[in-house]
Amino acid sequence: MKITVCIGSSCHIKGSRQVVEQFQTLISEYNLGDRVELAGTFCMGKCDKGVCVTIDDDFFSVAPELAKEFFVENVLSKVRR
Repeated sequence: MKITVCIGSSCHIKGSRQVVEQFQTLISEYNLGDRVELAGTFCMGKCDKGVCVTIDDDFFSVAPELAKEFFVENVLSKVRR
């Protein structure tokens, strides 16, 4: 599974750094380093959507305060199958 977080200007202002840091921590806590790749990218072209995140080819908008909940629902639930 590949998670990509936008680190462009608009998403940075909206908290992309916090989202990346939380994802890094959660990947480590759940020992998913061999199953989940975390990457950053510049502008995904959806600046009005908040912190832009893709999981494989699916697009999401993730607020920093909801990053852990998002991870559990959209990452952990899928890699633990």
